[in-house]
Amino acid sequence: MAKYQRLRDRVAGELPQVRMGVAPRASDGELALAHAPAYIQAVAEGTLDAALMREIGFPWSTEMVERSRRSVGATVAAARAALGLQGRVEGVAANMAGGTHHASAGKGGGFCVFNDAAVAARQMQMEWARRQRTPLRVAVIDLDVHQGNGTASIFRNDPGVFTLSLHGQKNFPFRKEASDLDVDLPDGCTDAPYLQALEHALDELERRFEPDLVIYLAGADPFEGDRLGRLKLSYDGLEARDRRVFDWAWQRRIPLAFAMAGGYGINIDETVQVQMNTYRVALAYWKRWNG
Repeated sequence: MAKYQRLRDRVAGELPQVRMGVAPRASDGELALAHAPAYIQAVAEGTLDAALMREIGFPWSTEMVERSRRSVGATVAAARAALGLQGRVEGVAANMAGGTHHASAGKGGGFCVFNDAAVAARQMQMEWARRQRTPLRVAVIDLDVHQGNGTASIFRNDPGVFTLSLHGQKNFPFRKEASDLDVDLPDGCTDAPYLQALEHALDELERRFEPDLVIYLAGADPFEGDRLGRLKLSYDGLEARDRRVFDWAWQRRIPLAFAMAGGYGINIDETVQVQMNTYRVALAYWKRWNG
C-alpha cells in the first residue's frame, strides 16, 4: 500500500498542475451496477465465505471495505470528469489506485474486491443516457500484466462495452475469461514485440468498435523489475505504451479515464517511477484537451 502514498507525494511535488481530490465513496446502488447485491452486502457486513475472502487475498476489516468503495468511487469520478458530466470536459482524468479487474459480479479475487472499471462504465452509461438521450459506448483497455478476467465476465455478451486485455499468457489468473479481444504474451516479452502487439490490438479495436469513452488500466507490472510480471518492458517501453494509448484516444477525441492497476516491484520506487511516467504522459494529453 505504500506505493499509493509515494505516488501521491511525487505527483503533488513534481506535477503541480494535476488537481487532486478526495475519492468519493461508491454507494451500494453504484456497486450493484456491476455486482450482485448479496455479494455487496456480504462484503459490507463481513459475512463473506472464508474461502471467498482467501480468494480476494485481504483479511476483512471495515477499513478494507471503505478503501474498496473509495477505489471504485475514484474511477467513477475520473470517468465523470473526463466526459464532462459535472462541468467542463477534462478529456483525461485518473484514479491513483483502482484497476481492480479480477473482481466479477459475485466474487472478488487477486486483491480485487469490487471492479472499479466495470462500475464506472455502467454508471457513465446511465448518466450519459439521462443527459444525452443516447447510448454511451465504453472501451476498457486493460494493459495490466494479468488478464482482466472479472471485467471480461461482467461484460460478456454486452455490446455496449468492449474489453481488450493484453497480458502474460502464463500469468495469473490461470483460468481466464474471454474478453472481446485477448492478446496473450509470452514470458520475457520485451518492448518491441509488446508495442507491436498493442498496435495490432488497437487496430482491431478500431475495426470492431467505436467508443465514446476509454477506461485505461495502466498497469506497472509489465516492467522488467516487477516481482510478479514475468515480462521485460523497460521504462521507455512502458512510456511508449502509455503514449500510444493516449494518442489513440486523442486522435479520435475520445475522453479517457485511467487507473494504475498492478505494480509489484522488487524496488517499490521503480513501480512508482513507472506510474509517474504515466502521469507525465497523461498531463501532456490533458493539456492538449484543455489548451
